[in-house]
Amino acid sequence: MNLYSNKQKWKIVLLIIALITVAISLWVSNSTVQKVSDRERLRAKQWADAIKKKAELVEFTNRAFQQLRGYERRKIKLYLEATKEISKPIVGDAIPDYHFPITIISENKDIPVILVDGDREISGYTNIDFDTSQLRPLYPDLSKRELVKKLEDSLLVLTGVWAKKHPPLSIEVVKGLTMTSYYTDTKRTIQLEKERDSLINAFNNELINDSKLVPVVLMNGAKDSLISSNLPKDKTSPKNLKKTLSSLEKVNDPIVISFGPGQENLLYFDNSGELKQLQTFPYIQFLIIGLFIFIGYLLFSTFRKAEQNQVWAGMAKETAHQMGTPLSSLMAWVQLLETQNVDPGIISEMQKDVERLDTVSQRFSKIGSETHLTQSDIRLTVQGVMEYLRPRISQKVEMESQIGNDAVMVNHNKQLMEWVMENIIRNAVDAMESKGKLDVSIKTAPARVYIDISDTGKGLLPKQFKSIFEPGYTTKKRGWGLGLSLVKRIVKEYHKGKVYVLHSEVGKGTTIRISLPLK
Repeated sequence: MNLYSNKQKWKIVLLIIALITVAISLWVSNSTVQKVSDRERLRAKQWADAIKKKAELVEFTNRAFQQLRGYERRKIKLYLEATKEISKPIVGDAIPDYHFPITIISENKDIPVILVDGDREISGYTNIDFDTSQLRPLYPDLSKRELVKKLEDSLLVLTGVWAKKHPPLSIEVVKGLTMTSYYTDTKRTIQLEKERDSLINAFNNELINDSKLVPVVLMNGAKDSLISSNLPKDKTSPKNLKKTLSSLEKVNDPIVISFGPGQENLLYFDNSGELKQLQTFPYIQFLIIGLFIFIGYLLFSTFRKAEQNQVWAGMAKETAHQMGTPLSSLMAWVQLLETQNVDPGIISEMQKDVERLDTVSQRFSKIGSETHLTQSDIRLTVQGVMEYLRPRISQKVEMESQIGNDAVMVNHNKQLMEWVMENIIRNAVDAMESKGKLDVSIKTAPARVYIDISDTGKGLLPKQFKSIFEPGYTTKKRGWGLGLSLVKRIVKEYHKGKVYVLHSEVGKGTTIRISLPLK
């Protein structure tokens, strides 16, 4: 009968089932996470395509803007050439043809221009919205000439502003007279510039201000210039940029955004925070479940042990109670035999057995009750057990003891420790099949005393070292497997000691050690 072995098999089966369940759950969770990851990568690719289209639009707008500015500058040059032609002096009676230059000058209806001579005097202006009439409300007391002077001063200031954005063009109209043309953008050009800047800002905001977007870094094709990113600045600083790109590349391969031959950018991106949480969620879930299972196991184990203790105590006390009546009768019969003509040797042996039964009854009565330990010589306890068992076991078992001559004072309960020794010795005799050698020795250390019981029996496998002390474990065809479990309970719970297999070898024997504190 091997109840403990069957219980262990069921534990292994349940553990395997639990592991298979966890593996299947993790596989399903990881499969779902992979699908979400693929979908997220697809969205990132679609977003990259949209960014590419927007970048192409920005590039096209920028080229159109540059072409328009070049056109305006060429137009101003023609304007100055036409002014020069008109300003040429008339030679002889020939009347010059001013139709073409006048046409060029008159066609400039959108580019604001201010002409300044070599003395920094305003020679003329065109396509500027204000005149002296606009200044009159501001300066009601000034004459018209003074208003013109105010206007010219303002225009001179304006030329300085325009010159910062557009280099002025100068031309010598006649010898000794140079005219300088200052110009600025037309309303159409200004509007186009605003639209271009708006597109550029929108391009950057796609990366920086979109909180729903996954973490991204947009680099040029050579990986040496950061274009834009929505990561914190410390992660995209020159010091940490390479490390950041390396970590992102481990998560996802960068997406190439091509703007044409030789114009490629790389989009590095990370998984979203939600996806990362989803990846770790199954492990957190199983950790929490495992924690609850562990707590539940501890609670049920505690309740089970408490129930076992109650059952042990109840059975022991009931056994002691049931033995009380026949013991009393046996004592009476022994006293009666003493008055009869009976061999005194027989009566003496019967008396020993009655006393032994009384000791066993007291042992059972102590289970579950408060145990009183007394400081006494453990050698005498061990010696008493061996003397009692020597005539009651097979004569083919050679018993030896090495317990020394000096007293070994240990706090223990004599009756319970006798029970412990008796159980271990009887198991050793059974392991030797009533033929072999049994040796009991006592050794002392600074803080403990060791009682070693060695036999020459069939020995144990390493996996049996702990199993033999579990309730229900037995190697016998008949038996309940309770003897050594009682030994462990008495030594550990009542005496705060330890009992374990010191060493064992199959076919050669086993040594069981009892370790008790000296104080």
